[in-house]
Amino acid sequence: MTTVADLILHNANVLTPDPDRPRAQCVAVKGEKIIWVGSNDARKDFEGRKTQRIDCQGKTLIPGFNDAHCHILAFASNLLSVDCSPSSVTSIADIKARIQSQAQKLPNGSWIRATGYNDFYLAEKRHPNRWDLDEVAPNHPVKLLHRSRHACVLNSMALSLIGISTESPEPPGGMIDRDLNSGEPNGILFEMNSYIDEKVPPLAQEEFEKGVRLASEQFLSFGITSLQDATVHNGLREWQTFQSLKKRGVLLPRLSTMMSIDALGELQDGGFPPRFGNDAMRLGALKVILTEARGSLHPSHEELDRKVLQAHRAGYQVAIHTVEESTVEAAALAIENAINQAPVRCHRHRIEHCSICPPALLNRLKSIHAIVVTNPSFIYYSGERYLKTVPQEQRRWLYRIGSFQRNGLMPAAGSDSPVAPINPLIGIYGAVTRKADSGDEIIPEERISPLEALQMYTQNAAYASFDEGVKGSLSIGKLADLALLSADPTHVLPEDIKDIQVEMTITGGRIAWCR
Repeated sequence: MTTVADLILHNANVLTPDPDRPRAQCVAVKGEKIIWVGSNDARKDFEGRKTQRIDCQGKTLIPGFNDAHCHILAFASNLLSVDCSPSSVTSIADIKARIQSQAQKLPNGSWIRATGYNDFYLAEKRHPNRWDLDEVAPNHPVKLLHRSRHACVLNSMALSLIGISTESPEPPGGMIDRDLNSGEPNGILFEMNSYIDEKVPPLAQEEFEKGVRLASEQFLSFGITSLQDATVHNGLREWQTFQSLKKRGVLLPRLSTMMSIDALGELQDGGFPPRFGNDAMRLGALKVILTEARGSLHPSHEELDRKVLQAHRAGYQVAIHTVEESTVEAAALAIENAINQAPVRCHRHRIEHCSICPPALLNRLKSIHAIVVTNPSFIYYSGERYLKTVPQEQRRWLYRIGSFQRNGLMPAAGSDSPVAPINPLIGIYGAVTRKADSGDEIIPEERISPLEALQMYTQNAAYASFDEGVKGSLSIGKLADLALLSADPTHVLPEDIKDIQVEMTITGGRIAWCR
């Protein structure tokens, strides 16, 4: 007897992308799962008196997007902060005006949070400093966060409250920018956000949840049904926070939560085995950030090798943040060392970003079967800056998505939100055209096809979190997480991909968002 569907989406251009059935016209859903994918003619076999029917009117139905690298709570906080991104400000004077406006609305002593500035796009071509912020908010502590989230600026009151002074030592992996003569901090801090966030009062619960609800709606409005949170300081406290948000319906997309690699003992003691959880919320990889803030690797090679091996032996996946060539090499060495000492057939250890990757390193990543989770939208949003600031000898190895694809590194895509906007279609556009928003091309030989780019946000993203059995394609038995697009990204002109809109988002067989 044929199962009666709860929901049927028909008259669609269904892009599965399942190799056994790459295209179809109709998808039938029962509960949270897909029960049939096929032609319009056969849908009657699944219709019942209570079946909900959605006529897609020829629009394109795809698996819900899966953002494989984002920072959910930071994005939520950004939505409540003073917007100082390049789309809103063009100068330090603009930043000061926005912060002054906020200061006039808040009682003295209240923290002002501002986000998204990028010194490259400011008229002054420099970072703001403490004295710039003091001019407009002398009676409020101010934290101004760089778009990269690897730098921030504090005004004098904020520096005092946090305890940063001329006598303060450099924290591990971080750097306090100082006046060359006096040694006095100028307010610009590098790789210190986690340290600062521990000392800044958190948002009130009501404000915090308001930000998460706004973030959830924004993710859904871009067809994103799954998120992989890559925040390095996550521990059991953050797990419990996310669990509460999920249970109460504040955060609707499915969630894979990375944890700090330093939380390994806490996870084991708390009964959290690898990939603990369910389809709504699951434990992801253990995250470590590799930086060169002061010209040396942090953590050191020895410490990194020890941490990765310990996590690997315990059966956990690791995700290593790498930007510079030296950090990619150190990550490859650490993974290589771990799998040599404790061979595992399918470890799926991840290299996050993998910004600079010359051929020798690419071959190394291939030999250790690493997965690269990178950021195609950076090509669009930051391409102009790369062309002017990245040396030519490094630029040719920048975000080598085509090479990752051809060498079997299963490249998955993430926005790194709030570092860049969350729209996956901009990422697909960047991967397909290799064009910045200025129109300049960045290594055009690294282009991939629209279908390959779509797979980075669906199949490959699911594979990167061990979820390919339940999501990533529109196949019978998989979760009914879908996005309806205004056009087919594999058929329109490449220039038109960035203008495609999401019309509807479905999670678990239910309409979660509609334009």
